[in-house]
Amino acid sequence: MAASSQNTSSSRALRDAQLIDSSGAWAKQARTAASERAQAAGLPQRRDEYWKYTRPDAFVQADVTLQSSLRKSLEIFHQRTTVLVTFEDGKIQSSALPSAAHCTLESLASASSLDLHWARDIYGRLEAAGQTPVQRSLAAVNTAVAREGLMLNVTGAVAAPIHIHATSSGQTDAIIHNVIQVAAGAEVTLIETGQYGARTNSVLEVDVADGGRFHHIRVQDGDERHLLTHIFGKIGAEATFKSFTLTAGGQLTRNECVLQLLGDDASVSVAGACLGDGRFHHDDTVFITHDAVNCESRQVFKKVLRNGAVGVFQGKILVKAGAQKTDGYQISQSLLLDDDSQFLAKPELEIYADDVACSHGSTSGAIDAQALFYLRSRGVPEAQAVDLLTLSFVAEAIEEIDDANLAQDILDHLTETLSAR
Repeated sequence: MAASSQNTSSSRALRDAQLIDSSGAWAKQARTAASERAQAAGLPQRRDEYWKYTRPDAFVQADVTLQSSLRKSLEIFHQRTTVLVTFEDGKIQSSALPSAAHCTLESLASASSLDLHWARDIYGRLEAAGQTPVQRSLAAVNTAVAREGLMLNVTGAVAAPIHIHATSSGQTDAIIHNVIQVAAGAEVTLIETGQYGARTNSVLEVDVADGGRFHHIRVQDGDERHLLTHIFGKIGAEATFKSFTLTAGGQLTRNECVLQLLGDDASVSVAGACLGDGRFHHDDTVFITHDAVNCESRQVFKKVLRNGAVGVFQGKILVKAGAQKTDGYQISQSLLLDDDSQFLAKPELEIYADDVACSHGSTSGAIDAQALFYLRSRGVPEAQAVDLLTLSFVAEAIEEIDDANLAQDILDHLTETLSAR
Protein backbone atom coordinates (compact mmCIF):
# COMPACT_ATOMS: atom_id res chain seq x y z
CA MET A 1 0.00 0.00 0.00
CA ALA A 2 1.28 3.41 -0.85
CA ALA A 3 2.20 5.72 2.01
CA SER A 4 -0.68 8.02 1.05
CA SER A 5 -3.17 8.45 -1.76
CA GLN A 6 -0.96 11.18 -3.24
CA ASN A 7 2.21 9.10 -3.02
CA THR A 8 2.45 6.29 -5.54
CA SER A 9 6.17 5.55 -5.50
CA SER A 10 6.81 2.01 -4.26
CA SER A 11 10.24 2.94 -2.90
CA ARG A 12 8.81 5.88 -0.98
CA ALA A 13 6.06 3.60 0.33
CA LEU A 14 8.77 1.63 2.14
CA ARG A 15 10.61 4.69 3.44
CA ASP A 16 9.40 8.22 4.11
CA ALA A 17 12.57 10.26 4.65
CA GLN A 18 10.65 13.43 5.53
CA LEU A 19 8.65 11.62 8.20
CA ILE A 20 11.74 9.96 9.67
CA ASP A 21 13.67 13.25 9.80
CA SER A 22 10.83 14.98 11.63
CA SER A 23 10.45 12.20 14.20
CA GLY A 24 11.79 12.18 17.74
CA ALA A 25 14.66 9.87 18.64
CA TRP A 26 12.60 6.81 19.59
CA ALA A 27 10.22 7.03 16.61
CA LYS A 28 13.06 7.73 14.17
CA GLN A 29 14.86 4.59 15.29
CA ALA A 30 11.71 2.45 15.06
CA ARG A 31 10.70 3.78 11.65
CA THR A 32 14.18 3.41 10.18
CA ALA A 33 14.45 -0.19 11.40
CA ALA A 34 10.97 -0.98 10.02
CA SER A 35 11.85 0.54 6.67
CA GLU A 36 14.91 -1.69 6.49
CA ARG A 37 12.80 -4.75 7.37
CA ALA A 38 10.28 -3.92 4.69
CA GLN A 39 12.92 -3.37 2.01
CA ALA A 40 14.73 -6.59 2.93
CA ALA A 41 11.54 -8.66 2.85
CA GLY A 42 9.98 -7.06 -0.22
CA LEU A 43 6.26 -6.76 -0.79
CA PRO A 44 4.17 -9.95 -0.55
CA GLN A 45 3.64 -12.06 -3.66
CA ARG A 46 0.97 -14.57 -4.57
CA ARG A 47 3.56 -17.35 -4.44
CA ASP A 48 4.17 -16.70 -0.72
CA GLU A 49 2.73 -19.55 1.34
CA TYR A 50 0.39 -17.42 3.45
CA TRP A 51 -0.82 -15.35 0.51
CA LYS A 52 -1.80 -18.17 -1.84
CA TYR A 53 -5.50 -17.85 -0.98
CA THR A 54 -5.62 -14.04 -1.03
CA ARG A 55 -4.16 -11.88 -3.75
CA PRO A 56 -1.94 -9.16 -2.25
CA ASP A 57 -2.20 -6.97 -5.37
CA ALA A 58 -4.93 -4.74 -3.97
CA PHE A 59 -2.78 -3.89 -0.97
CA VAL A 60 0.47 -3.17 -2.82
CA GLN A 61 -0.50 -1.54 -6.11
CA ALA A 62 -0.34 2.23 -6.14
CA ASP A 63 -3.66 3.07 -7.72
CA VAL A 64 -6.91 1.59 -6.47
CA THR A 65 -10.17 3.43 -7.06
CA LEU A 66 -12.79 2.66 -4.45
CA GLN A 67 -15.97 4.37 -3.37
CA SER A 68 -16.73 3.03 0.07
CA SER A 69 -19.96 3.68 1.92
CA LEU A 70 -20.38 3.48 5.68
CA ARG A 71 -23.05 1.83 7.73
CA LYS A 72 -24.05 3.22 11.10
CA SER A 73 -21.64 1.14 13.12
CA LEU A 74 -21.25 3.90 15.71
CA GLU A 75 -24.81 3.20 16.79
CA ILE A 76 -24.07 -0.41 17.72
CA PHE A 77 -22.83 0.55 21.18
CA HIS A 78 -24.86 3.73 21.63
CA GLN A 79 -26.39 2.45 24.87
CA ARG A 80 -22.97 2.01 26.47
CA THR A 81 -20.88 4.63 28.19
CA THR A 82 -17.57 4.78 26.35
CA VAL A 83 -14.53 7.03 25.99
CA LEU A 84 -14.89 8.06 22.35
CA VAL A 85 -11.96 8.81 20.03
CA THR A 86 -12.91 9.77 16.47
CA PHE A 87 -10.86 9.50 13.30
CA GLU A 88 -11.75 11.15 10.01
CA ASP A 89 -9.88 10.18 6.85
CA GLY A 90 -7.14 8.61 8.93
CA LYS A 91 -6.59 11.47 11.38
CA ILE A 92 -7.65 11.91 14.99
CA GLN A 93 -10.15 14.76 15.04
CA SER A 94 -9.54 16.34 18.41
CA SER A 95 -6.28 17.95 19.49
CA ALA A 96 -7.32 17.30 23.10
CA LEU A 97 -8.10 13.62 23.51
CA PRO A 98 -10.64 12.58 26.16
CA SER A 99 -9.41 11.58 29.59
CA ALA A 100 -10.18 8.50 31.63
CA ALA A 101 -9.12 7.26 35.02
CA HIS A 102 -6.17 4.86 35.05
CA CYS A 103 -5.12 5.50 31.44
CA THR A 104 -3.60 8.16 29.24
CA LEU A 105 -4.56 8.71 25.62
CA GLU A 106 -2.22 10.32 23.11
CA SER A 107 -1.97 10.52 19.36
CA LEU A 108 0.93 8.93 17.51
CA ALA A 109 1.40 12.23 15.68
CA SER A 110 2.21 14.06 18.92
CA ALA A 111 4.03 11.24 20.73
CA SER A 112 6.35 10.53 17.80
CA SER A 113 7.75 14.07 17.93
CA LEU A 114 9.22 13.46 21.40
CA ASP A 115 12.68 12.05 22.03
CA LEU A 116 11.52 9.91 24.96
CA HIS A 117 8.22 8.08 25.27
CA TRP A 118 6.89 4.89 26.88
CA ALA A 119 5.91 3.57 23.43
CA ARG A 120 9.57 3.15 22.43
CA ASP A 121 9.55 -0.31 24.05
CA ILE A 122 6.49 -1.40 22.06
CA TYR A 123 6.15 0.56 18.80
CA GLY A 124 7.66 -1.60 16.07
CA ARG A 125 9.11 -4.03 18.62
CA LEU A 126 6.15 -6.42 18.67
CA GLU A 127 5.72 -6.08 14.91
CA ALA A 128 9.41 -6.96 14.43
CA ALA A 129 9.04 -10.01 16.69
CA GLY A 130 6.04 -11.07 14.61
CA GLN A 131 8.14 -11.20 11.42
CA THR A 132 9.50 -14.61 12.48
CA PRO A 133 8.99 -17.24 11.21
CA VAL A 134 6.63 -15.62 8.66
CA GLN A 135 7.52 -12.27 7.12
CA ARG A 136 4.77 -9.66 7.24
CA SER A 137 6.28 -6.86 5.22
CA LEU A 138 3.12 -4.77 4.93
CA ALA A 139 3.07 -4.51 8.72
CA ALA A 140 6.68 -3.28 8.59
CA VAL A 141 5.65 -0.73 5.95
CA ASN A 142 2.95 0.46 8.33
CA THR A 143 5.45 0.92 11.19
CA ALA A 144 7.76 2.83 8.87
CA VAL A 145 5.27 5.31 7.44
CA ALA A 146 2.27 5.53 9.80
CA ARG A 147 1.65 9.11 10.90
CA GLU A 148 -1.43 8.61 13.04
CA GLY A 149 -2.81 6.25 15.66
CA LEU A 150 -3.88 6.04 19.29
CA MET A 151 -1.34 5.49 22.06
CA LEU A 152 -3.00 4.09 25.16
CA ASN A 153 -1.13 3.57 28.44
CA VAL A 154 -3.29 1.64 30.93
CA THR A 155 -2.23 1.64 34.58
CA GLY A 156 -5.34 0.27 36.30
CA ALA A 157 -8.88 -0.99 35.69
CA VAL A 158 -10.52 1.35 33.16
CA ALA A 159 -14.25 1.42 33.84
CA ALA A 160 -15.57 2.43 30.39
CA PRO A 161 -14.41 0.95 27.08
CA ILE A 162 -12.13 3.06 24.88
CA HIS A 163 -14.08 3.42 21.63
CA ILE A 164 -12.33 4.28 18.37
CA HIS A 165 -14.81 5.28 15.67
CA ALA A 166 -13.49 6.06 12.20
CA THR A 167 -15.20 7.79 9.30
CA SER A 168 -13.98 8.39 5.78
CA SER A 169 -14.92 10.42 2.75
CA GLY A 170 -14.81 7.09 0.95
CA GLN A 171 -11.86 7.45 -1.42
CA THR A 172 -8.84 7.82 0.85
CA ASP A 173 -5.97 5.52 1.80
CA ALA A 174 -5.29 5.25 5.52
CA ILE A 175 -2.30 3.89 7.43
CA ILE A 176 -3.01 3.64 11.17
CA HIS A 177 -0.78 2.36 13.97
CA ASN A 178 -2.26 1.96 17.47
CA VAL A 179 -0.19 1.02 20.52
CA ILE A 180 -1.53 -0.19 23.86
CA GLN A 181 0.39 -0.90 27.04
CA VAL A 182 -1.51 -2.70 29.80
CA ALA A 183 0.36 -2.59 33.11
CA ALA A 184 0.49 -5.45 35.62
CA GLY A 185 -2.99 -6.06 37.02
CA ALA A 186 -4.61 -3.43 34.79
CA GLU A 187 -7.63 -3.98 32.53
CA VAL A 188 -9.12 -2.23 29.51
CA THR A 189 -11.61 -2.84 26.70
CA LEU A 190 -10.98 -1.41 23.24
CA ILE A 191 -13.80 -1.09 20.69
CA GLU A 192 -13.21 -0.26 17.03
CA THR A 193 -16.01 0.67 14.64
CA GLY A 194 -16.27 2.38 11.26
CA GLN A 195 -13.51 2.52 8.69
CA TYR A 196 -10.40 4.65 8.40
CA GLY A 197 -10.42 4.80 4.59
CA ALA A 198 -11.51 3.09 1.42
CA ARG A 199 -8.20 1.22 1.59
CA THR A 200 -6.65 0.73 5.02
CA ASN A 201 -3.49 -0.77 6.44
CA SER A 202 -3.70 -0.85 10.24
CA VAL A 203 -1.46 -2.24 12.98
CA LEU A 204 -2.38 -2.74 16.63
CA GLU A 205 0.45 -3.58 19.04
CA VAL A 206 -0.60 -4.70 22.53
CA ASP A 207 1.72 -5.43 25.46
CA VAL A 208 -0.15 -7.07 28.35
CA ALA A 209 1.97 -7.31 31.49
CA ASP A 210 1.61 -9.97 34.19
CA GLY A 211 -1.95 -10.23 35.44
CA GLY A 212 -3.26 -7.67 32.95
CA ARG A 213 -6.47 -8.09 30.98
CA PHE A 214 -7.12 -6.77 27.47
CA HIS A 215 -10.46 -7.08 25.65
CA HIS A 216 -10.88 -6.07 22.01
CA ILE A 217 -14.06 -5.87 19.94
CA ARG A 218 -14.24 -4.49 16.42
CA VAL A 219 -16.92 -4.22 13.79
CA GLN A 220 -15.82 -4.03 10.16
CA ASP A 221 -18.51 -2.88 7.75
CA GLY A 222 -18.91 -0.67 4.72
CA ASP A 223 -19.35 -1.87 1.18
CA GLU A 224 -16.65 -1.35 -1.42
CA ARG A 225 -13.41 -1.23 0.60
CA HIS A 226 -10.11 -3.05 1.08
CA LEU A 227 -8.92 -3.62 4.62
CA LEU A 228 -5.67 -5.12 5.92
CA THR A 229 -5.25 -5.36 9.70
CA HIS A 230 -2.48 -6.70 11.92
CA ILE A 231 -2.56 -7.40 15.64
CA PHE A 232 0.71 -8.12 17.43
CA GLY A 233 0.42 -9.11 21.07
CA LYS A 234 2.78 -10.02 23.90
CA ILE A 235 1.06 -11.63 26.88
CA GLY A 236 2.66 -11.99 30.30
CA ALA A 237 2.09 -14.41 33.19
CA GLU A 238 -1.52 -14.91 34.28
CA ALA A 239 -2.57 -12.28 31.73
CA THR A 240 -5.59 -12.39 29.43
CA PHE A 241 -5.96 -11.26 25.82
CA LYS A 242 -9.30 -11.51 24.01
CA SER A 243 -10.17 -10.21 20.56
CA PHE A 244 -13.43 -10.58 18.60
CA THR A 245 -14.15 -9.26 15.10
CA LEU A 246 -17.45 -9.02 13.25
CA THR A 247 -17.15 -8.41 9.50
CA ALA A 248 -20.27 -7.62 7.50
CA GLY A 249 -19.23 -6.03 4.24
CA GLY A 250 -16.28 -5.00 2.12
CA GLN A 251 -14.70 -6.34 -1.03
CA LEU A 252 -11.45 -7.58 0.49
CA THR A 253 -10.55 -8.05 4.14
CA ARG A 254 -7.48 -9.70 5.64
CA ASN A 255 -7.14 -9.81 9.41
CA GLU A 256 -3.79 -11.05 10.72
CA CYS A 257 -3.21 -11.79 14.40
CA VAL A 258 0.20 -12.77 15.82
CA LEU A 259 0.34 -13.48 19.55
CA GLN A 260 3.12 -14.62 21.87
CA LEU A 261 2.30 -16.18 25.25
CA LEU A 262 5.48 -15.51 27.20
CA GLY A 263 4.33 -15.92 30.82
CA ASP A 264 3.00 -18.97 32.66
CA ASP A 265 -0.78 -19.37 33.04
CA ALA A 266 -1.60 -16.85 30.31
CA SER A 267 -4.73 -17.17 28.18
CA VAL A 268 -5.76 -15.78 24.80
CA SER A 269 -8.85 -15.94 22.64
CA VAL A 270 -9.10 -14.81 19.03
CA ALA A 271 -12.56 -15.12 17.51
CA GLY A 272 -14.46 -13.82 14.54
CA ALA A 273 -17.71 -14.00 12.61
CA CYS A 274 -18.29 -12.76 9.09
CA LEU A 275 -21.19 -12.41 6.68
CA GLY A 276 -20.15 -12.45 3.05
CA ASP A 277 -22.31 -11.74 0.03
CA GLY A 278 -21.28 -11.56 -3.62
CA ARG A 279 -17.96 -9.90 -4.37
CA PHE A 280 -16.57 -10.56 -0.91
CA HIS A 281 -13.23 -12.07 0.09
CA HIS A 282 -12.44 -12.48 3.79
CA ASP A 283 -9.19 -13.88 5.19
CA ASP A 284 -8.37 -14.61 8.84
CA THR A 285 -4.71 -15.50 9.37
CA VAL A 286 -3.70 -16.30 12.97
CA PHE A 287 -0.35 -17.37 14.46
CA ILE A 288 -0.21 -18.12 18.19
CA THR A 289 3.06 -19.08 19.89
CA HIS A 290 3.07 -20.83 23.27
CA ASP A 291 6.38 -20.18 25.01
CA ALA A 292 5.41 -20.70 28.67
CA VAL A 293 3.85 -23.32 30.93
CA ASN A 294 0.13 -23.98 31.45
CA CYS A 295 -1.18 -21.50 28.89
CA GLU A 296 -4.47 -21.63 27.01
CA SER A 297 -5.34 -20.36 23.53
CA ARG A 298 -8.60 -20.44 21.61
CA GLN A 299 -9.30 -19.68 17.96
CA VAL A 300 -13.00 -19.68 17.01
CA PHE A 301 -14.02 -18.50 13.53
CA LYS A 302 -17.39 -18.73 11.79
CA LYS A 303 -18.07 -17.55 8.25
CA VAL A 304 -21.43 -17.33 6.47
CA LEU A 305 -21.03 -17.03 2.69
CA ARG A 306 -23.37 -16.70 -0.28
CA ASN A 307 -23.57 -15.52 -3.89
CA GLY A 308 -19.97 -16.47 -4.67
CA ALA A 309 -18.35 -15.03 -1.53
CA VAL A 310 -14.99 -16.47 -0.47
CA GLY A 311 -13.79 -17.13 3.07
CA VAL A 312 -10.23 -18.04 4.11
CA PHE A 313 -8.87 -19.26 7.44
CA GLN A 314 -5.19 -19.87 8.12
CA GLY A 315 -4.52 -20.64 11.76
CA LYS A 316 -1.42 -21.98 13.47
CA ILE A 317 -0.57 -23.01 17.01
CA LEU A 318 3.15 -23.26 17.72
CA VAL A 319 4.11 -24.91 21.02
CA LYS A 320 7.78 -24.43 21.84
CA ALA A 321 9.91 -26.87 23.78
CA GLY A 322 9.28 -26.43 27.48
CA ALA A 323 5.76 -25.03 27.01
CA GLN A 324 4.23 -27.96 28.89
CA LYS A 325 0.55 -28.25 29.82
CA THR A 326 -0.46 -26.14 26.84
CA ASP A 327 -4.16 -26.18 25.97
CA GLY A 328 -4.67 -25.06 22.38
CA TYR A 329 -8.08 -25.09 20.71
CA GLN A 330 -8.81 -24.11 17.12
CA ILE A 331 -12.05 -24.35 15.15
CA SER A 332 -12.95 -22.80 11.80
CA GLN A 333 -16.32 -23.42 10.19
CA SER A 334 -18.24 -22.05 7.26
CA LEU A 335 -21.90 -22.04 6.33
CA LEU A 336 -22.30 -21.97 2.55
CA LEU A 337 -25.72 -20.71 1.51
CA ASP A 338 -25.27 -21.63 -2.16
CA ASP A 339 -23.06 -23.71 -4.46
CA ASP A 340 -21.05 -20.73 -5.73
CA SER A 341 -19.38 -19.73 -2.46
CA GLN A 342 -16.20 -21.32 -1.15
CA PHE A 343 -14.27 -21.71 2.08
CA LEU A 344 -10.51 -22.32 2.10
CA ALA A 345 -8.91 -23.51 5.34
CA LYS A 346 -5.34 -24.21 6.40
CA PRO A 347 -5.22 -25.21 10.09
CA GLU A 348 -1.79 -26.05 11.54
CA LEU A 349 -0.25 -27.44 14.71
CA GLU A 350 3.51 -27.42 15.37
CA ILE A 351 4.35 -28.94 18.75
CA TYR A 352 7.70 -29.42 20.47
CA ALA A 353 6.43 -30.30 23.97
CA ASP A 354 4.99 -33.64 25.07
CA ASP A 355 2.46 -32.69 27.78
CA VAL A 356 -0.09 -30.75 25.74
CA ALA A 357 -3.72 -30.87 24.67
CA CYS A 358 -4.05 -29.25 21.24
CA SER A 359 -6.79 -29.72 18.69
CA HIS A 360 -7.98 -28.19 15.45
CA GLY A 361 -10.98 -28.74 13.28
CA SER A 362 -12.47 -27.26 10.15
CA THR A 363 -15.85 -27.94 8.58
CA SER A 364 -17.89 -26.53 5.74
CA GLY A 365 -21.48 -27.24 4.88
CA ALA A 366 -24.94 -26.03 3.96
CA ILE A 367 -27.95 -25.13 6.09
CA ASP A 368 -29.27 -28.10 8.06
CA ALA A 369 -32.24 -29.21 5.94
CA GLN A 370 -34.04 -30.82 8.88
CA ALA A 371 -33.69 -27.75 11.07
CA LEU A 372 -34.91 -25.54 8.21
CA PHE A 373 -37.89 -27.85 7.61
CA TYR A 374 -38.71 -27.81 11.35
CA LEU A 375 -38.83 -24.01 11.47
CA ARG A 376 -40.82 -23.69 8.24
CA SER A 377 -43.32 -26.35 9.35
CA ARG A 378 -44.09 -24.10 12.32
CA GLY A 379 -44.87 -21.10 10.17
CA VAL A 380 -41.48 -19.36 10.10
CA PRO A 381 -40.84 -17.81 6.64
CA GLU A 382 -37.85 -19.30 4.85
CA ALA A 383 -35.72 -16.13 4.92
CA GLN A 384 -36.32 -15.66 8.62
CA ALA A 385 -35.60 -19.33 9.28
CA VAL A 386 -32.27 -19.04 7.47
CA ASP A 387 -31.43 -15.97 9.56
CA LEU A 388 -32.21 -17.81 12.80
CA LEU A 389 -30.01 -20.74 11.82
CA THR A 390 -27.26 -18.32 10.80
CA LEU A 391 -27.36 -16.64 14.21
CA SER A 392 -27.22 -20.02 15.89
CA PHE A 393 -24.21 -20.93 13.75
CA VAL A 394 -22.13 -17.87 14.69
CA ALA A 395 -23.15 -17.91 18.36
CA GLU A 396 -20.05 -19.86 19.46
CA ALA A 397 -17.79 -17.07 18.22
CA ILE A 398 -19.85 -14.32 19.88
CA GLU A 399 -19.75 -16.24 23.16
CA GLU A 400 -16.00 -15.57 23.31
CA ILE A 401 -16.84 -11.98 24.34
CA ASP A 402 -16.67 -11.67 28.13
CA ASP A 403 -18.93 -8.63 28.52
CA ALA A 404 -22.53 -9.87 28.16
CA ASN A 405 -23.83 -6.40 27.27
CA LEU A 406 -21.32 -5.89 24.46
CA ALA A 407 -22.00 -9.43 23.21
CA GLN A 408 -25.72 -8.62 23.09
CA ASP A 409 -24.99 -5.43 21.15
CA ILE A 410 -23.07 -7.48 18.59
CA LEU A 411 -25.90 -10.01 18.36
CA ASP A 412 -28.50 -7.26 17.91
CA HIS A 413 -26.42 -5.63 15.17
CA LEU A 414 -25.97 -8.96 13.43
CA THR A 415 -29.71 -9.62 13.60
CA GLU A 416 -30.44 -6.20 12.11
CA THR A 417 -27.86 -6.74 9.36
CA LEU A 418 -29.39 -10.08 8.41
CA SER A 419 -32.89 -8.62 8.38
CA ALA A 420 -31.76 -5.79 6.09
CA ARG A 421 -30.48 -8.34 3.60
